[in-house]
Amino acid sequence: MTVPAAPASEPGELPLDVILSQTVGTEFQSQLAELVPLLVRDLADIDRRMHEVLGATYPRLTDAATYACSAGGKRVRPVLMAALHRALGATDTRPVHSLAAAFQLIHTATLVHDDVIDHAEMRRGRPSLPQAFGLPLAIVAGDYLFVRAFELASEYPRSIIMRCGEACADLVEGEVLQESGRFDLTTGREHYYRVIERKTAAIVAAALGSVAEIQGAPVTVQDAAAAYGRSLGIAFQIRDDLLDVYGDSDVLGKPLYGDFREGNPTLVGLETYEGLDGNRRAEFERLFGLRRKQPGDLLRLRALVDAAGAPERVAAVARQWAERAIRSLEGLPPTPYRLLLEEMARGAAERRF
Repeated sequence: MTVPAAPASEPGELPLDVILSQTVGTEFQSQLAELVPLLVRDLADIDRRMHEVLGATYPRLTDAATYACSAGGKRVRPVLMAALHRALGATDTRPVHSLAAAFQLIHTATLVHDDVIDHAEMRRGRPSLPQAFGLPLAIVAGDYLFVRAFELASEYPRSIIMRCGEACADLVEGEVLQESGRFDLTTGREHYYRVIERKTAAIVAAALGSVAEIQGAPVTVQDAAAAYGRSLGIAFQIRDDLLDVYGDSDVLGKPLYGDFREGNPTLVGLETYEGLDGNRRAEFERLFGLRRKQPGDLLRLRALVDAAGAPERVAAVARQWAERAIRSLEGLPPTPYRLLLEEMARGAAERRF
C-alpha cells in the first residue's frame, strides 16, 4: 500500500497544549501558562529547521522522510531541550534549534528502523513507513534521517558531535542487546536496564547534556542535565512498557501487546515472571516464549500479569526514576522552567499515552 506523504506540520499549529497536558497534566499546565507562547515559538522554529534539511534529489526519498517526520508525536525531546536552555538562563533558544532538530531526526530514524525490525504496521495511528513506502525505501529513509541529523550537528563543536555519535552508538548497542534477549525471561533486570538505557535514555541524556554545554554551564551542571535526561528516559520507557499492556490502542496509535508478541522481556514481564510460582510461572514462561501468539495467548499473558500484581510495582519503579530525575535538577535556579522540567519528569511516569 502506498500512502501519499503527509504535509509537514505548520509551525504555528504545533499543539503544545496537548504536549503539556500529556506530560504535566492540566493542573500544572494552567500554572505554567505564561511559558507556552515562548515554547510554542521554540518548537515551531525547531520543527521548521528539521524540515529544512529533508529535501533530497530523489523526490520519493523526500516524501518518505517528510512522512516519517510528520507523524505527530509528543515532541518531548525538543520541549525538554528548549525548557532546559531557558532554565539555565537563556532568553533566546536559537543556539539550540539545529541541535534539537538533529536529536529529533535521530529519534525519528530509530522509530523507522524499529518498525522495520518489528514488522510494525501502524505508527501513531497511521501506516508505518515500511507499510506506506515499502521496506527498502523505509530502511534507506531511516539512514537518510541519520545523515541529515549529523549535518545539523556539524554546526556545533566537536564535543557536541561526539555526544550525538555516542548516543547513536548506544542506540545500536541497545538494539543488539534487545535482540539477544528476545523470548528469554531469565535475562533479568540488569539486561533490561542495559537495553533501555541505550535505546531510550542515552539520547535524552546526550541532548540535555549538550544543551547545558552550549549554554556554557559548568561540567557539574552538564552532568546533572545528562543525569536528569537519563533518569527521565528510563521512567518514560518503563511507563511505555506498561502502556503496551494497559494502554488504549486508539490513543497510542498502535496495537497493544507488542512486547509480548516480539518477545521483549520488559519490566512488566520480568516482574510477572518473578511474582508467580508453580504452574502459573511455567505457563507464563511457555506463553511468552511462543514465536507466534494467538489473541487468546496475549490475553492470558495479561491475566497472569494481573495475577502477579506486576502493574502496581512497575508503576512504582517508574515513579522512582522520575523522582531521581527531579533530584538531579537541585542545582538549577528555582524558575518556572525548572518547575516545568520537574513536572515533565513526573508526567513521564504517569502518562496514559
